[in-house]
Amino acid sequence: MAETFVELADTLVDDFDLIDFLHLLAARSVELLKVDAAGLLLVDHQGQLRVIAASTEQARMVELFELQNDEGPCLECYRTGAAVTVPDLSAAAPRWPRFALAAREAGFAAVHALPMRLRDEVIGALNLFHTKPGALDRSAADVGQAMADVATIGLLQERSVRRQETLAEQLQGALNSRVLIEQAKGVLAERLRVDMAQAFNALRGYARHHNALLLTIAGTVVSGPLSEEAIDQLRAFARRSA
Repeated sequence: MAETFVELADTLVDDFDLIDFLHLLAARSVELLKVDAAGLLLVDHQGQLRVIAASTEQARMVELFELQNDEGPCLECYRTGAAVTVPDLSAAAPRWPRFALAAREAGFAAVHALPMRLRDEVIGALNLFHTKPGALDRSAADVGQAMADVATIGLLQERSVRRQETLAEQLQGALNSRVLIEQAKGVLAERLRVDMAQAFNALRGYARHHNALLLTIAGTVVSGPLSEEAIDQLRAFARRSA
């Protein structure tokens, strides 16, 4: 846990990778909070929430559905700045009929949203999903909120130190980068004959192994062609996550 908080606070580096940082937050949330999936929404420079990271494709699709239909716990969490907990989605149909149905069809039975907030400034929300009904343990909720808070402070501090860039510009850049990464995932999924989650893990593993930015590797995959050695390494990283 201590290592995770150090990682989330370490944003003041020259090669800070926002996409990888936020995926780290989602992944560590699953590992430490004993949830089945996590998704992350952040606000862009126009004040619109965007899906930036998710631990699984199912969580990402549910988050996209939530935004497209303008209903769900993450949206409410962002708008109020307060945590929202739904121990049983089957009972949430009157509150969020379309979201509750979509989340249950994706295999989730409970959801908890934690604000990414520093004082009065809310920049997004962290969604935690369970495949079985049940409330989020109090200690897990406290740790999860602390993780979201540290990540928020790190992002805002990074903006403050690098005055030539604003957080909004970084987030917009992340959104643009996401398009390229999704394209690379599709290319790898077809080339390696793996699912989209494995394709992303291959991209991320390869980037970390070569100490390269995730976006750089995604661009290389999309523009091609890849060497056989690169394909073998990507395939190996995909298999590790199977």
